[in-house]
Amino acid sequence: MTTVFDQAHRCLMAERASDKVQLTVLTGQAWRLQQLSLTPPEQAAEAIPQAGQPAHLQLVQPRALPQRKLNSPEGRAALLHAIAHIEFNAINLAWDAVYRFRGLPVAYYDDWIKVAVEEAWHFSLIEAQLQALDVQYGDLPAHNGLWSMAIETDYDPMVRMALVPRLLEARGLDATPAIIKRLQAQNDEILIPILDIILRDEIGHVAIGSHWFQHFCQQRGFEPEGTFRELLSKHFNGQLRGPFNHPARLAAGFSAAELAVLEDWGRQVD
Repeated sequence: MTTVFDQAHRCLMAERASDKVQLTVLTGQAWRLQQLSLTPPEQAAEAIPQAGQPAHLQLVQPRALPQRKLNSPEGRAALLHAIAHIEFNAINLAWDAVYRFRGLPVAYYDDWIKVAVEEAWHFSLIEAQLQALDVQYGDLPAHNGLWSMAIETDYDPMVRMALVPRLLEARGLDATPAIIKRLQAQNDEILIPILDIILRDEIGHVAIGSHWFQHFCQQRGFEPEGTFRELLSKHFNGQLRGPFNHPARLAAGFSAAELAVLEDWGRQVD
């Protein structure tokens, strides 16, 4: 029987977007039908400098990405491509959370396979809108911040949960409402419902990260709020500006004390 780890690696390394989405959906189905084994393969998880992505995708520094107005086709394409890139990376991050960390409760794999499947759906929704503008994912430049943090946290699932879903991916909870507001000014009746779906699901995904972060802290006798602050200080030296979406973050498992840490961090970089 194929292991869930081998199958997660196949999904993770698929380069073509259509292949990654299809493999993700099929793997999710196989998992639900109990057709994948949880017995780890003999070979340990390997370091992955770069997950599978379109060969022509150009990765640049965030500051090198062009800024365009939403009321132009180019601006809409840039926005859609940026969101598609986030969702594509989120598929990879979910599969890496499955592939890399072994010997964990079945519920952990249930959760992250569910996330991978939902992220693939999100990507497909955005990709369809991108293709309507005659643009393919990979045609525009993108940045690699999400995967860089995956590499930095590949040694410990507790650190991964703290700094990928709860730090970087949670930024979507803050940014998406502002994007929706801008689209409302454009009377966009297509993209807003899609972003509403993504925001709703992303609250659940960050909540999964919060749950497992707290699980690992409890398992090790660590205090979660202090541990989150320490990991943030150790691994993150970038900007973390507000405003923060407090209702969404509270729903996603953040405590009031953790939100205070984020607010303090935002003030430090101002």
